[in-house]
Amino acid sequence: MIRTVAVTTENEVVYDLPLKHLKKQDIQWYWVDFAEPTKEEINLLGRFFHFHPLAIEDCIEFVQRPKMDFYDSYFFVVLHSIHQKTNEVDEVDLFLGSNFIVSFHEKPIRDLNNLWLQMKKSEALAASPLQVMYQLMDHLVDAYFPPVYKLEDLINEVEDNTKDQTISELMEQVFDIRSDLNQLRRTIIPMRDLLYRIISSSKLNQLKEKEVYFHDIYDHLLKLVEMIDANRELTADIRDSYLSISSDRMNRVMMTLTVMSSIFLPLTFIAGLYGMNFQYMPELAGRYSYFIVLGVMSGIVFTMVYFFHKLGWFRYHKGTKL
Repeated sequence: MIRTVAVTTENEVVYDLPLKHLKKQDIQWYWVDFAEPTKEEINLLGRFFHFHPLAIEDCIEFVQRPKMDFYDSYFFVVLHSIHQKTNEVDEVDLFLGSNFIVSFHEKPIRDLNNLWLQMKKSEALAASPLQVMYQLMDHLVDAYFPPVYKLEDLINEVEDNTKDQTISELMEQVFDIRSDLNQLRRTIIPMRDLLYRIISSSKLNQLKEKEVYFHDIYDHLLKLVEMIDANRELTADIRDSYLSISSDRMNRVMMTLTVMSSIFLPLTFIAGLYGMNFQYMPELAGRYSYFIVLGVMSGIVFTMVYFFHKLGWFRYHKGTKL
């Protein structure tokens, strides 16, 4: 689908003009949106607008990073939109010239559609193609905040363990959160670099009037990067804490097994020794041999328990908390 909006020399906003009417002299500037275009509509990028084949190729193929390329009479910008629920990344491509802006996206972009509807209600948005690009970038960047805030809430839940989950379940959540944070980071950092390049570029003369607005978007991206890095560090601390707790629990289990094994090892030796089926064993003939052996075994147990207590094993076992 192709939709158009144009601003005439008399500042009248006209929608759904045919493409051939956009070249008339009474058109001050126009915005053409290629929303989920067909193959025939994609061909219009080269046949009607005469955009560079490399830029058209970037529109068709998903570009992994936001970027900006300069051409003779326009420049090409790749932006990324983040889905609010799934954190999936969708691409928005822009061609910006002195009197036009052409947007291209193969999937529905909520923020772009909202901006399109806002233009019908507010003429302030229809100041220039650069203003449209600023508004679109501002909408896209503002949409980055809810997923980051959502992950922060999940981190707080994991840290407080409000659902009383096991360590393995919490660790699984921590790794899922870190994966989502890394995915957001791979989108937001290139967007930050793109904004820095836009602000610092000397080729965008018309940007000087709107530079303060793009600086505001850049500040938002800096804040987002700081939030993501802080959350990644927090998840790393939580991960290390749970690993330490798990290791401490394993040490306590191993110490308990070691104490029990150490105590029962000599008892097992004595019981095994006198459990052998030899006919002549001097101790078997004594009337009190059974009670003597039990006494020796009990003495060994109490001696070993006292020895372990002196070593502090039981104090460590009792003082460790989860």
